[in-house]
Amino acid sequence: MKVVVIYYSRGGTTKKMAETIYYQILAAGVEADIFSVDEIEPKQLLKYDGIIIGSPTYYGAAAYQIKQLFDESVSFHGSLDGKLGAAFSSSANIAGGNETTVLSILEAMLIHGMIIQGDPKGDHYGPVAIGKIDKRCEDNCKRLADRFIFLLKKITSKN
Repeated sequence: MKVVVIYYSRGGTTKKMAETIYYQILAAGVEADIFSVDEIEPKQLLKYDGIIIGSPTYYGAAAYQIKQLFDESVSFHGSLDGKLGAAFSSSANIAGGNETTVLSILEAMLIHGMIIQGDPKGDHYGPVAIGKIDKRCEDNCKRLADRFIFLLKKITSKN
């Protein structure tokens, strides 16, 4: 099993969320990489079993750098089918569009045929930070990582 955590961050909040998720995955004994979206080529996604992507919220959607990653992945459309995906986001305020940003990332993953798991507790679509990372956000990032790895182990053990 191998997981990648990809993020775009200008102010550092989304990067800190990505690092929290990444270190929790490593603590579970799973191989993982972490990249700023500018450091990874779309084709590299193919070598991972799980893909977690985070973005700050810009006008209720993901940053264009994240959208560009998905737009360029059209050349291997269908090749991510069955891989596990998740998303997270940050915004400046409580009504900043975090959920729509997370959903925009998840929509692209679903179009690729990826498997997405919601969360009946905490942040239902994926972890969100409002302004900065607080204990609630940190706990939800760690929870996402733990639940992601638990499901990934189930999926990969059946293959």
